[in-house]
Amino acid sequence: EKQVVKDISEMREVTTADASRAFDPGHEDIVHDLAMDYYGRRLATCSSDRAVKIFDVVDETQQQNLLAEIKGHDGPVWQVAWAHPKFGSILASCSYDRRVIIWKESPANVWSKVYEYSHESSVNGIAFAPQEFGLSLACASSDSTISVITLKDNNTWDVNKFQAHNIGCNAVSWGPPVPPGAFTNPQALSTPPVKRLVSGGCDNMVKIWRFIEGENRWMLEETLDGHSDWVRDVAWAPSVGLPYTTIASCSQDNTVLIWEQTDQMQPNWKKHSLPRFNAPVWRLSWSLIGNILAVTCGDSTVTLWKEALDGEWKKISSVGEPAQAQPGAHPDR
Repeated sequence: EKQVVKDISEMREVTTADASRAFDPGHEDIVHDLAMDYYGRRLATCSSDRAVKIFDVVDETQQQNLLAEIKGHDGPVWQVAWAHPKFGSILASCSYDRRVIIWKESPANVWSKVYEYSHESSVNGIAFAPQEFGLSLACASSDSTISVITLKDNNTWDVNKFQAHNIGCNAVSWGPPVPPGAFTNPQALSTPPVKRLVSGGCDNMVKIWRFIEGENRWMLEETLDGHSDWVRDVAWAPSVGLPYTTIASCSQDNTVLIWEQTDQMQPNWKKHSLPRFNAPVWRLSWSLIGNILAVTCGDSTVTLWKEALDGEWKKISSVGEPAQAQPGAHPDR
């Protein structure tokens, strides 16, 4: 089994509207992931100590208060994800123990397991769908498959599992419900949103999947070949209706690639490369409107990148010892 270790420092920096500060979440081993809830008030962390912790990070005293500690996994917990609050206070976690667990808070600060699904190997990445697609969770596993877990109208859970990447799948991300060009063409919003996923795997590939409603299956729409080593993370940028859609991918090969598509019905993806980093790139995250990309590397650096008016991606900020990459990106032709 492929053990995917997201080696990130136990000391985390938390940014709120009025402050940026570091704190120790008190885990007994490496912290692999953290996630803010929809309102930016609570922070979930997970670790190799098999625990998930929930903190209140918006406090007048600027202290992070531990609200709950959730235990249920038998191995390192790789990732956590919050569902949209319209579905209640719901959190998911995935682990090396092959399981993904969906937790629900009721009453306040008391978390109970509402559903559990087991893969045949480590579950490395999870992502909740946009609220427009219902309560659905995509899971990427080292058993080479992706599972999509959905709460149905009759309050039962449905699992749609399909083969994705040879050797193993490391990450998955949902496409936005807003189609490209909706900002200038409001008629585009009259059609039902298309469910799409992007995944990254140990085969060095980035793959895009489209859900076929009438057949209840996920179809491979496009394979993007640009990395020379394992793809560690993928992130589909939120859409505000601009004429294009954007995906970022990062790899063990020390690179980050930006993929852009102007028509979701055409397989033409334009590739851009950020300057090469000094260490493997582990994690990517977009800002709420999809114009700023955060990049986390194995050397404990975090950099922020933004696309300039000339189409180049430029580094606008960094945390920690900055990588010696120069700002700017160029399209690969």
